[in-house]
Amino acid sequence: MAFHRTMQQWHWISAALSLAALLLFSFTGVTLNHAGAIGAKPEISTGTGQLPTGLLRSLAEDAREEGNYPLPAELGRWIESQLRVDVSGRDAEWSDEEIYVSAPGPGRDAWVSIDRSSGAAKYEVTSRGWLAYLNDLHKGRNTGTVWKLFIDVVAIACLVFALTGIGLLWMAAKQRRSTWPTVGAGIGLLVLLAILFAH
Repeated sequence: MAFHRTMQQWHWISAALSLAALLLFSFTGVTLNHAGAIGAKPEISTGTGQLPTGLLRSLAEDAREEGNYPLPAELGRWIESQLRVDVSGRDAEWSDEEIYVSAPGPGRDAWVSIDRSSGAAKYEVTSRGWLAYLNDLHKGRNTGTVWKLFIDVVAIACLVFALTGIGLLWMAAKQRRSTWPTVGAGIGLLVLLAILFAH
């Protein structure tokens, strides 16, 4: 009886923890499965800017070779305040001519380019809408480490939910003869569909 109560407790706790995420991932599972039928028109915004003299001078004095390097903090702050592009935690591609930053996020793509000699800056942000944002959350695309960790936690909670559900089914099977035939039918349907139609 104590084991049954423990199983029930873990079952409802895991269900409560994963409820909101399960609703999100179930909804976006449908939207991803029918992505071709759901039209979305991307909104593209572009703009330009000019680095202040002091910041341009510090870039000219920066002797780093071509390659990928973190943005200097001051330059990152300027981009975010003047161009309104989130570049926090991003590396930039440095060359003799320019600094290029790719800054994609869920539901959007963005980039910033800065001419190292003139200080001329330009950017482009492509927003694909709220549905693309939710779909990218589902896939963990351009969402960062914390969100990907959250997905792992939700997956573990769902696993606990499923395993405790099996435990509860096992304890209820004596009173309900249809328990295991129903479970077997669900497993058999999944296997059959995968073999016959998932090519």
